[in-house]
Amino acid sequence: MIDINIIRNNPELVKENIKKKFQDSKLVLVDEVISLDKKNRELKLEGDNLRAQRNKLSAQIGLLMREKKIDEVEAIKAEVKADADKLLEIEKEQTGLDEEIKKRMMLIPNIIDSSVPIGEDDSKNVEVERFGEAVVPEYEIPYNADIFNAVGGLDKESAGRTSGNGFYYLMGDIARLHEAMIAYGRDYMIDKGFTYCIPPFMIHSDVVTGVMSFAEMDAMMYKIEGEDLFLIGTSEHSMIGKFKDQIIKEEELPITLTSYSPCFRKEIGSHGLEERGIYRVHQFEKQEMVVLCKADEAMDWYNKMWRYSVDIFRNMNIPVRQLECCSGDLADLKVKSCDIEAWSPRQQKYFEVCSCSTLGDAQARRLNIRAKGKDGNYLVNTLNNTVLASPRAMIALVENNYNEDGSITIPEVLRPYMGGKTRIEKKK
Repeated sequence: MIDINIIRNNPELVKENIKKKFQDSKLVLVDEVISLDKKNRELKLEGDNLRAQRNKLSAQIGLLMREKKIDEVEAIKAEVKADADKLLEIEKEQTGLDEEIKKRMMLIPNIIDSSVPIGEDDSKNVEVERFGEAVVPEYEIPYNADIFNAVGGLDKESAGRTSGNGFYYLMGDIARLHEAMIAYGRDYMIDKGFTYCIPPFMIHSDVVTGVMSFAEMDAMMYKIEGEDLFLIGTSEHSMIGKFKDQIIKEEELPITLTSYSPCFRKEIGSHGLEERGIYRVHQFEKQEMVVLCKADEAMDWYNKMWRYSVDIFRNMNIPVRQLECCSGDLADLKVKSCDIEAWSPRQQKYFEVCSCSTLGDAQARRLNIRAKGKDGNYLVNTLNNTVLASPRAMIALVENNYNEDGSITIPEVLRPYMGGKTRIEKKK
């Protein structure tokens, strides 16, 4: 949610930003907010004048009572009551206007950074840089489910009986490899100075709407029936929500956290071949990184964070590229975002494994997260990035470390978490 002062002082900037995001249907919201806000401020001025008048009349009542001018006292009391009744009406109308303004403000997208490429959708995202050589071996790389099955590591049939499509059992060395990846990502981030956290896996609706747009919420979140609780789609939701309505001491910034959680997503639209493997699933595990900082430090942290992802994947022998997200592919709260995509030798193309974003003060404004500085309180900036998301990182790992004999070479950085094991062998 942007600062309403931007709409008051520069509505054309807001409208131009909406156009850059190809959301022209939202242009009317800007004019509606201006009109509602004008009415609201007029009511506030009227209410302030009534309060001042009431205080003045109340002071007169005391003087007249001492002079025993009862008739004049009663006349002024009647005037005070009329003003009080009018004030109640104004306050009620203001409450309604506040709600209408907020409803529209929640739909107006954040102002994107000037460096964001302009485009309608993810087909217009821009490749920035590649890291590592994208190799296609002379031998065939099987589909991820077939690789896992061949080493006894995946059971989707049983998961179908217990839970349905989009769920899976990981077994044996593949389950162990999964945990090794998550543990390596955790320790990598701890070595970078991030504090390790395990957050709640369910959050209230006001936290959900504080960290994401309504469109994302409807597409992603599972609601707990009969309770004001949602299963998290990523631990970023809980970690940003941790600071809701808090005032942070400026000297504590930046706050750098790395959090583990299972993640739950509807993944609407998943179908066909994807359901046979683990590329699109309803439940997975993820290590996340989250930063709260001053506004002038946000872009530096953004560049550090996506580079951490590159380093982690390269350490697992996985070629990656950085892809700059275009304006139409940015969620409404984001200022700037990039994807880290891993090379798939089977598909001979890259696919998304990490998403790094800076959101300015949008989440902090929605959740009232402020820092206390020498010149007063101010909203912090928030950033997030994937460290490792288990299913997609697993696919990238096994494809890029798959051997012709059907075995999987375990990257050196993961071997300490696998008891020194160097390969996962194909089952006889």
